[in-house]
Amino acid sequence: MSIAKKLVGQTAAYGLSSIVGRALNYLLVPLYTGVFAPDEYGVVTKLYAIVAFLNIVYTYGMETAFFRFSNKPDADRRALYHKVQTLIICSSLLLTAGFILFASPITAGLGYPGREEYVLWLAITMGVDAIVAIPFARLRLENKAARFAIIRLTNIFLVIGGNLFFLLFCRHVYNGEYLTELRPIIAAIYDPELGVGYIFLVNMVANLLFIPMLWKEFSDFRFKLSLPEMWPMLVYAFPILIMGLAGATNEMLSRLMLEDWLPEGFYEGISNEEALGIFGANYKLAIMMSLMIQAFRYSAEPFFFSQAQDKNSPATFAAVMRWFVIICALAYLGISANLDIFQYFLGQEAYRTGMEVVPVLLLAYLFNGVYYNLTVWFKLTDKTQYGTYITIFGAIVTVVANYLLIPVWGSMGSAVAAFLCYFSMSVVCYAIGQKYFPVPYPLKAIFGYLMLATGLIWLAYAWELENFWLRQVYHLGLCGVFLIVVWVVEKPALRRINR
Repeated sequence: MSIAKKLVGQTAAYGLSSIVGRALNYLLVPLYTGVFAPDEYGVVTKLYAIVAFLNIVYTYGMETAFFRFSNKPDADRRALYHKVQTLIICSSLLLTAGFILFASPITAGLGYPGREEYVLWLAITMGVDAIVAIPFARLRLENKAARFAIIRLTNIFLVIGGNLFFLLFCRHVYNGEYLTELRPIIAAIYDPELGVGYIFLVNMVANLLFIPMLWKEFSDFRFKLSLPEMWPMLVYAFPILIMGLAGATNEMLSRLMLEDWLPEGFYEGISNEEALGIFGANYKLAIMMSLMIQAFRYSAEPFFFSQAQDKNSPATFAAVMRWFVIICALAYLGISANLDIFQYFLGQEAYRTGMEVVPVLLLAYLFNGVYYNLTVWFKLTDKTQYGTYITIFGAIVTVVANYLLIPVWGSMGSAVAAFLCYFSMSVVCYAIGQKYFPVPYPLKAIFGYLMLATGLIWLAYAWELENFWLRQVYHLGLCGVFLIVVWVVEKPALRRINR
C-alpha cells in the first residue's frame, strides 16, 4: 500500500498546480462572462477548441514516448532528453512560423478577417507549450513534483494578474470610472477594440515566461538531432498522435460544430453564436472534473510505467481505479447538486440558461478518466495501435451523435454525445484489455458508486427547498450520505492502507 500512498502524494502535489491553480484561473470565468457578450465569448470558445487539436500536433505523442523509453532498462535518460527536446524545438519552430506566415488567410477562413494578431499570439503560445512539454515531463520523471507545481502555479497567477489588469483595471480607468488621472497612461497601453484578444495576449506572455522559469532544465540541454535514432520513438508515438487527435475530436467537436449544426432559431431570441458562447461558459463548470483527471494523469503516467515489471501491478491498478472513481463520483455529486451556487461564476444571467448540460458533461469527463486508467494495458504492452483504434471509434461516435442529437436537443445533444463517446470507449478498452493485460477492476463497486451519486443528484432536484440555506444544508447532507457509504464499504481497505 506504500505504492498507493506514493501515487496519492504525487497526485496531490500535481493537483496543487492543476486543480488549485486552474480553480483560481477558473475565477476568470465570471470576469469573461461579465465583460464579454455570449457571441464575443464564442470566439474564445471556438479558437481554443481549435488550439486543443493543434496542441496534439505540436507534441505528436513524444511526451508519452519519452516516459516509455526512459523507463527501459538500458535507457540513457540524459541523451534521450537531448534528442527528444531537439526534435520538439525544431518542429515547433517550423509549425509556429507556418501559422504566422499564413495568418491572414487563416483568420479570413475562420471568419475573423483583420485579426491576424489572434493567430500570431496563439501560434507562439502553442509553440512555447510544446517546447516546455519535455522539460516538464523530465520533472515528472524525476519526481520533482514541488518544482513542477511552483512553476505551473506561477504561470497561472501571471495569467490571472494579466487578465485582471487589462480587462478590469485598465478597462475601468479607460472608461473614466475611477483613477481618471491615470487615463492618459492607460490609454497608451490599453485598446478597448482588442476585446477578447487580451485573453490570447496574456496567455502568450505568461507562457513565454515558462522559459526562464525552466532555465535549469534548458541550461543543460544540448542540441542533438538524430532522426534515425529517434525512429523507434516516432513509430511508438505515431498511434498516440492519432489517438490524441481523435481524443481532441471527442472533447472539442461539440464546441466547433454546435454553431453550424444547431438549427437557426433553435433557442428563442438566441443566435447560434450566442448559443456557442453559453455552451462554452457552462463547459467551464464541467472542466472542474477534467482538472482532477489532469492532476491524476501527471502522476499516473510515470507511475504506471514504473510499475510495469511488478507482479502485483494488476491489483495495484485495480485499487487505483477504485479510489479514482470514488473521488470523481464525489466531485460529480458535489458540483451537480450545488449548481445554484456555481451559477454565480457565470456572470451575466444569459449564460445561466444552459446549466442543465453540466451534470451530463461531468459524468462524461468522469468516464474519460476511467478510460485513461484503462489505457494502461496497451501502453505497457506496446500495443498503442489499439489506443488509436479505440479513440477513432470514439471520434466516430462523437461525430454521429453530435450530428443526430444537436438538431433535436441542442447543446444537451452535444453533452450527451460526449458521454456516449467516453462511455463506449471505456467499454471497448476494458473488453480488449482483459485479453492482453487482465486487471481485476471492481466493476460492481465502480457502477455502484456511480449509481449512488446519480441517485443522490436526482434527489437534490426532486425535492427543492425554497429557503436557500436549508437547500444548501440538504445538498451537503446528500454529499455526506455518499461519504458515509464510502466509509462503511471501504473501511477494511482504509485500515490496510494506514498500517
